[in-house]
Amino acid sequence: MPGASGVNTEGSCEALCRTLVSQKGLQRETADISHSVLYTSLMGLLLVTDNEKEKLTVGSGRVGLKNIGNTCFLNAVVQCLSHTRGLRDYSLLKSYRDDKFSKEETKLMEAFSQVLSGLWDVNEGDTVVNPRQFYNIFKDAVPYFSGYSQQDAQEFLRFLLDKLHTEINRRPYVRRTGKEPEQTFARFRISEEAAAMWKKHLERDDSRIVDLFSGQLRSSLHCSVCSHSSNTFDVFCDLSLPIPKRSSSGQVTLRECLELFSQEEKLDKDNSPMCERCNRHTECTKRLSIQRFPQVIVIHLNRFTTSRWSISKSTVYVSFPLTNLDLGRYGPVDCGPVLYDLYAICNHAGTVNMGHYTACCSDENGWCFYNDSSVTPVSENQLQTNQAYVLFYQRSNSTTIRK
Repeated sequence: MPGASGVNTEGSCEALCRTLVSQKGLQRETADISHSVLYTSLMGLLLVTDNEKEKLTVGSGRVGLKNIGNTCFLNAVVQCLSHTRGLRDYSLLKSYRDDKFSKEETKLMEAFSQVLSGLWDVNEGDTVVNPRQFYNIFKDAVPYFSGYSQQDAQEFLRFLLDKLHTEINRRPYVRRTGKEPEQTFARFRISEEAAAMWKKHLERDDSRIVDLFSGQLRSSLHCSVCSHSSNTFDVFCDLSLPIPKRSSSGQVTLRECLELFSQEEKLDKDNSPMCERCNRHTECTKRLSIQRFPQVIVIHLNRFTTSRWSISKSTVYVSFPLTNLDLGRYGPVDCGPVLYDLYAICNHAGTVNMGHYTACCSDENGWCFYNDSSVTPVSENQLQTNQAYVLFYQRSNSTTIRK
């Protein structure tokens, strides 16, 4: 039958992906870091097959958000998340209702989905969507954002993703009882240690937010006295990058920001952790790298610097690639190219005290500039400005494993 072959093919594709993920060496707790890179790619395929189970018809997405009182930070972030296809489709299909295990009410997730439904309405009846109900529910969950003062977009993004994750977590809530004993992995390879820590994380925190945005950072310490090396692993949902001082050309590149983030740092005895072998604080070196790459990597350009008396903003122009951002050099050895394409930008214009947030987002018909209720097409050569604050990149390649 003509129709049956298509269904079987799709089912076979999904079954193959899930079989590969569950096989020893390719599951989440895999001991081989090269396999963990393949796992990330397979997760991307699973996200696609999950979305294809139920066809979703959407409008253009070129709809603005009403500013309800210094809420440009919210509007810019929501537009960027609205163009994160894996999250958009998951929200519009209400997949979280069947996916979640958490006993938390999904008030915020429902309100967020309602906003996205307005933005992607196929009839496009409303030219502007009012996010008031969503924002009110968010403020109830995070009182820090109460009132009508201007807020930081990156802070809002972190709180929002955390609260959405809590509501749609696939894992039951487990109360943490005091400080847990640290595991030792003296005889383990780095990849095994990282995989064990990632598995432990997923035992408590596993949601579509984790599927899309969560990665794993490795912090490597090397004692300058006894040459002992140790590693710690932390989950991240965004990378906050320092901006180097302005070069002679008056601008810096995103790669220079990444190099500064990952360069070796010398720690004196007063700022170093305890050396496990020396059993005392010693001078050491520290280096950060990406151990596990997320499907969506959010890059925060740290433009705001806090001193003892004030907060200042950097207006340095940071150039960044629109396609094929390769982060492989900042990952495990021999992990190969890890490529990302840009699909959204959160911009901040103005000063610390008098600022305004906007967004630039990509869809099937090109890029648009979102300024609260106003939506206008924009060309690619207009995206690069010194106002870029948070960059959203989607994983684009399936990495070839190099033994």
